[in-house]
Amino acid sequence: MKTSSRFIGFIAAVCCVVLLSGCINLERRVEEGIVEEFTDPDFYSLPTRLDPGDPGELIRFQSILSGPVGALAWRVIYHSRDMAGNDIPVSAVVVVPELPVGKKDRPVVSWGHPTTGSAQKCGPSLNLDPFLFIEGLDSLLEAGYAVVATDYQGMSVAGPSSYLLGVTEGNNVIDAVRAARQLPDSGIGTDVLLWGHSQGGQAALFAAQQFESYAPELTLHGVAVAAPAADLNGLLSDDIINVSGVSIASYAIPAFEVAYADRFPEADMASILTPAGAAAAPKIAEMCLLTQNKEIHAIAEPLVGGYVTSNPATTEPWATMLAENSAGGAPVKVPMFVAQGDSDTLVIPAITSEYVNRLCAAGEHVEFVTYPNTTHGLIATKALPTVVPWLTDALNGNPTTSTC
Repeated sequence: MKTSSRFIGFIAAVCCVVLLSGCINLERRVEEGIVEEFTDPDFYSLPTRLDPGDPGELIRFQSILSGPVGALAWRVIYHSRDMAGNDIPVSAVVVVPELPVGKKDRPVVSWGHPTTGSAQKCGPSLNLDPFLFIEGLDSLLEAGYAVVATDYQGMSVAGPSSYLLGVTEGNNVIDAVRAARQLPDSGIGTDVLLWGHSQGGQAALFAAQQFESYAPELTLHGVAVAAPAADLNGLLSDDIINVSGVSIASYAIPAFEVAYADRFPEADMASILTPAGAAAAPKIAEMCLLTQNKEIHAIAEPLVGGYVTSNPATTEPWATMLAENSAGGAPVKVPMFVAQGDSDTLVIPAITSEYVNRLCAAGEHVEFVTYPNTTHGLIATKALPTVVPWLTDALNGNPTTSTC
């Protein structure tokens, strides 16, 4: 019962964030979004064989009528790369202030969304209000930023899941910027900032690590994350004993099995799950977190304590795979802001503290702020009043605090 209430509390907190962040113009967005929804299946359906394209090259785009007041918005599908270097199609939304660009091109914030699921139908851009999960969108637009928000590979557009696969997610975050710059009237320049929450924190951190070599034509100025899934060994080790952990693992394990099929035998990867776990994982993987949490809970709760055969964090090849997809494997070299709620039961505060300590030891410039009485679902919203001016300071080269 304790793990049940914890999971329900997490879902409720995220739903509150959605309601709070989406109340402005929500009725108009939903009404116009209903009209747009009828064209979405055609937009997201791609030929079986795509012509090859450079990372970030646009495949198609369409305007979104239900964008925020005072802004222009688009859905886009673009070329990106997975962790093996394969050319993949990925979708995103792009939002820019409906104002003259001025003398300089607009700076852009690339947003990494928290977990909404891992299946194609769970992509945030498919929602009637595709902006609902972009935490801080209104504040960022008011500050003059363009905002891009990738769905990640396998969401909205058909393809293998990229859930918690750091390199793929990071590439998707960066290539969304490249795609957005090609849109007519976007006015987006080469100055980039990264912002992500939970799974999106992991995506933003990997994007930051890869940025210099992957996108030398762009300039990264800073990265802000809230309760990032930075240490996957710690995340699954701590969470696998509750409903949330079973759910997260059911999203991750099928994605990792496909992505690592050329390196590790299928039997070795599959052996981490009990027979009941193996039967449940693909069912949960097809469910979306916020719209099907009751169904997820019904499958996951009976499996607590009987889902895995051993701790993935200490069992090969999972220990290696989780380590490779944990942040910190390469330097970031730009200012970082890390927010953590002290009441977070999903991304444990001690794990984030250990990650920040490793960053400090590596010589990174990090401001680490712990927010009291703040849960996982609410940390990004709680941190926003600090994050937005912090991003502006980082963009302008103003000194930012380091807690190292």
